[in-house]
Amino acid sequence: MVVLTGALGERVNYPDPVCGIKGSTITLPCTFTPPKSVNDNGTEVLIDIIRVVWCKNHTICQGTTPSVYDSKSNNNNPRYRYLGDKKGDCTLQISDLQEEDNKTFHFRMEANDDKAHWTGQSGVRVTVQDGARMKIRSSRDDGEFKRGEEVTLNCTTNCSIHQLEVSWFRDGSALSESGPTIHLSYLTAKDSGKYTCGLKKNNLTLSELYSLHVEEGGGLPLAGLVVGVLLVLFAVILVACIIKRKRAAGRDQTAVGRDEEQKHSENIYSNNLLPLAEQQGPNSAVEEVSYASVQFTHKKQTRLAEEVEDSITYSSVARTG
Repeated sequence: MVVLTGALGERVNYPDPVCGIKGSTITLPCTFTPPKSVNDNGTEVLIDIIRVVWCKNHTICQGTTPSVYDSKSNNNNPRYRYLGDKKGDCTLQISDLQEEDNKTFHFRMEANDDKAHWTGQSGVRVTVQDGARMKIRSSRDDGEFKRGEEVTLNCTTNCSIHQLEVSWFRDGSALSESGPTIHLSYLTAKDSGKYTCGLKKNNLTLSELYSLHVEEGGGLPLAGLVVGVLLVLFAVILVACIIKRKRAAGRDQTAVGRDEEQKHSENIYSNNLLPLAEQQGPNSAVEEVSYASVQFTHKKQTRLAEEVEDSITYSSVARTG
């Protein structure tokens, strides 16, 4: 970086020389420091920057010197975009780089007092290369990958990688990516192929082929992963059902055992009562028959005694008469 300082303390910080490919976009980072004030016939005048200018191949950049950007002009070339301000940032962006940009660019600031006007005379050198082929650099040394791995591809040149508008191709078919870098995550067989890249506005910059091959057998396919998860869930559900059934069967067996125990107790009770009834039944019947016989005999004997007594009485009466 080049720093130039003026008599009043003004300065411009230029970047190192910049190299760019024809058709690409480059940025010239730049900062400046204007003087705070100047003495005008004994009066201190506070400085305010009112104009900024970029020109090429002119060390002063004033008057009728052609400029690529002028803050007071409404006819600036759209290829040159001023990204700075009037406070301290003088960054310039050049898009669709052309051979005519193979020059030295200078920045000039103009203030509300002529004594504060100043141009950074060293400037920044821009080199334009035409026809230089791009190169693909991979995050891996080789182009052999397994399924599920990832890789980053960078489209670069030996000259510059400033904000490149790049076209990417796989087996000759254009990809949707447009930046200088593409990231391929979870590689599959469909990512295999021959990759190339180049500037959108310069077909001569198309890179050499980069071969990328993804092995079919490597890694775990997404479908296999999903199936594996489903199998695990099925196994968990199956085990839960088996445990639930076992617990239900245990409760049923317990209930059956209780019923059998109750039936057994009732059988024992019935068996105990039956012999007792059998033992008491005949005796009771005999006693009832005997009792009836006794009652019947007693009454019969009483009647016979009465009849005998009546007969004796009757006989006695008859004799007396």
